[in-house]
Formats: sequence, structure tokens, C-alpha cells
Amino acid sequence: MTERRRGERRERDASPRRSSSPVETRGLTHIALAVANLERSVAFYQSVLGSVEVFRGPKFVQLQTPGAWDVLVLEERPSSAGRVGGVIHFGFRLKRANSLPRVLARVEAAGGTVIETGEFVPGEPYLFAKDPDGYVVEIWYELPTKVDPRQRRRSRPTR
Repeated sequence: MTERRRGERRERDASPRRSSSPVETRGLTHIALAVANLERSVAFYQSVLGSVEVFRGPKFVQLQTPGAWDVLVLEERPSSAGRVGGVIHFGFRLKRANSLPRVLARVEAAGGTVIETGEFVPGEPYLFAKDPDGYVVEIWYELPTKVDPRQRRRSRPTR
């Protein structure tokens, strides 16, 4: 493709064709955070979200939320911990709206700081909190949308 000059048209459109299917993913599934104290951060996310350690390296841990595809990678890098860069916050969507009061208590008990709570619209409660390294975490309930994955029916054990 040739370089464009002001006012010239492109010789060819580089965007993908509409007829092609997008790559299927499981959505945004992980974020890696620099943390000051690895064990403190692991304890925070295990306490607040019930995250489970799925892999541990010399200076990092991968946590996963049971029943979900998300992975939270915590890398021990004290000099970079808490720096925002271009990320404003990251969030976890609750399965039930009435879970928020329990989450609020867990955040505080685990060493986090709740910075804001409320409802985006009636029936969609949220909280924003800082984790021990100062990252802003949003935890909210959102009413179902038309693009949410369909709920799988639980299979009953056969006798």
C-alpha cells in the first residue's frame, strides 16, 4: 500500500471484509498487574473474589475465578506496582445484585479501600475499590444483555 497524502484516497481498503467471520474468543480473559507484595495481593483477590491459584512462577501467580475463563496475573514488580498507565480500572461482573454488600465487606476486610458505591441504573449496583497496590477495581451487577452467554442448564445426575 502506498503512503497517503492529504486529500488523496486510499488505493485499497485495509479493513477486514464484512463477509468474513470474526475470530471467536471467550472475551477479555486476563490482565497482568505489577504488585509490590505478591502474597498480599494473592490473599486480597482470593478473599474478595474467591480466586484460585492455577499457576505459580518464581515472581508471579496466575489466579482464576471458579466457573469463569478470566485469569488475573500478579507479577511481583514493586517499582511498577500501582502505576495506572493507560488502564483506568478493570472490573468483575457479579452473578447476583444482592452480592454487593458482602463484596464491600470483603474488600475492606482484605485490605482494600472502597472509593465509590451506587447504582448505574435501578437494579445495577456497583462499587469501585482500590486493591492493596492502588489499582481501581470495579465490581458490579449488570442486568442481562442480549449478547450475554446463555446460561447452561445444570445437568441432573443420573441414577
